[in-house]
Amino acid sequence: MKFGIDRLLADPELRRPLAGKRVALVAHPASVTENLTHSLDALIAAGVCVSSAFGPQHGLKGDKQDNMVETPDETDPQYGIPVFSLYGEVRRPSGQMMSTADVFLFDLQDLGCRIYTFVTTLLYLLEAAAKSGKAVWVLDRPNPAGRPVEGTLLLPGQESFVGAGPMPMRHGLTMGEMGHLFIDHFKIDVEYHVITMEGWQPDAAPGHGWPDSRIWINPSPNAANLNMARAYAGTVMLEGTTLSEGRGTTRPLEVLFGAPDVDAKAVHAEMRKLAPDWLAGCAIRECWFEPTFHKHAHRLCSGLMIHAEGSFYDHHAFRPWRSQALAFKAIRNLYPDYPLWRDFPYEYAFGRLPIDVINGGPGLREWVDGPDSRPGDLDALAGADEARWADDCRRFLLYT
Repeated sequence: MKFGIDRLLADPELRRPLAGKRVALVAHPASVTENLTHSLDALIAAGVCVSSAFGPQHGLKGDKQDNMVETPDETDPQYGIPVFSLYGEVRRPSGQMMSTADVFLFDLQDLGCRIYTFVTTLLYLLEAAAKSGKAVWVLDRPNPAGRPVEGTLLLPGQESFVGAGPMPMRHGLTMGEMGHLFIDHFKIDVEYHVITMEGWQPDAAPGHGWPDSRIWINPSPNAANLNMARAYAGTVMLEGTTLSEGRGTTRPLEVLFGAPDVDAKAVHAEMRKLAPDWLAGCAIRECWFEPTFHKHAHRLCSGLMIHAEGSFYDHHAFRPWRSQALAFKAIRNLYPDYPLWRDFPYEYAFGRLPIDVINGGPGLREWVDGPDSRPGDLDALAGADEARWADDCRRFLLYT
């Protein structure tokens, strides 16, 4: 199969509209061709007039380890073009940034999760392009989490840099498809094109979204493999808690939690008691780890590791958002007074708890903390939203 960047490079007819145009590239370390050449180098070698580049969160080089670590603008030392940061002084491209090109190529590998900020960067780019009369092309890439949809819809008024609009946590779309949805939903008047993939089969085993023929490259520092990409729509919620998500270890965001003062074995048993069907499609293994930095640094943590891989993985049964919610509920049942929720301006969203910013509303937190809430309550709330989203998105799908 071929990704959008590979089709653009291989077909002179696809590149023809770029002739005589100044072109900007929005990219990160995973923006590579099938032979692992970075898209910036490949486009320039193909004769495209690349006049500027843009880096999202974690930077064009992907060197910023944690969230809320900003990247400055710079000049590319090889090509002498400006490299603008969309996670520095600004999140939305400024008019001056937009003036550096006529066409903006968006070539970011995404994880298929609302909170992964590249989807918000796409929306902000589309809005800026509409204001400045510029064109946006998405060079499409796979959604490694595939087509399954999971989670409650972001509520009106809960928008943030990790919540671009009313979508569930696991949205099931590629960035090319998401661009079409954004343009329709937000009524954006912009010239928009998608260089589609060739031969992408989102439901085909074993990758179920990620083709065996392509090497995984971290799109951000802690997105180390396909297992993480599959689990992320659940494990990212740990960023709103005092529990470790495994940062400071070699397998971040592949654990349901880690903490020095929580018995993972007991939590696992409580999860199986509460909603065993929410644990389907993967293996969950009790583990121990000692983070070298971040939460609980240099303390031995008891945790639960997710294995949504190999023979344990069932693509349509695995529900990471529910599995993570269940871990929170089990901890709350076993440790009623545990200080579970962090309180700081997550992604600069002041006045809201991080867990609510992450989930696009207070519903999940209220379910976890509610003494009488049951799994069926959250299932009913999310199920209705998931069905609505799947129905709304059907007309934007580019691949079947």
